[in-house]
Amino acid sequence: MRLLVMSDTHLPKRAKELPAELLDRIPEADAVIHAGDWVDDATLDLLEARSRRVIGVYGNNDGPGLRARLPEVALAELGGLRFGVVHDSGPAQGRERRCEERFPDLDVLVFGHSHIPWDSTAPGGLRLLNPGSPTDRRRQPYGTYLTAVAAAGGLSEVRLHELPRR
Repeated sequence: MRLLVMSDTHLPKRAKELPAELLDRIPEADAVIHAGDWVDDATLDLLEARSRRVIGVYGNNDGPGLRARLPEVALAELGGLRFGVVHDSGPAQGRERRCEERFPDLDVLVFGHSHIPWDSTAPGGLRLLNPGSPTDRRRQPYGTYLTAVAAAGGLSEVRLHELPRR
């Protein structure tokens, strides 16, 4: 199962549209995961129209329309793995332990909020992934998103993609 993972798109405040490279990858994915802070409903509409499956949550900058359509935490089984998606996982210090305690039944937790890419594994085996942001890089040198393959209970080909500067 091919996954396309993004977060913190903040459209249209931080960018007018999603980068072309990211849009071109949507039809290749079996599931698109968005970890919140969409800001506009049009981005959710776009992903739903172009994707086989969208798994998303609302973030702290998302208004009532998105909150009515999306959960705070999303759970899904993908490729034999138990995934969770949440916007804010709290401070970096202690993140692995805190997330393992909060989500003891997950294999992978995708989160956003910081706009900083993250890939770590907690002592108990929980994999934590943050794709950064494709449109609002903040203190990062590039806008980013992730791709991965979930199959037979394993996660492989996890790749952080750096987008050209705008």
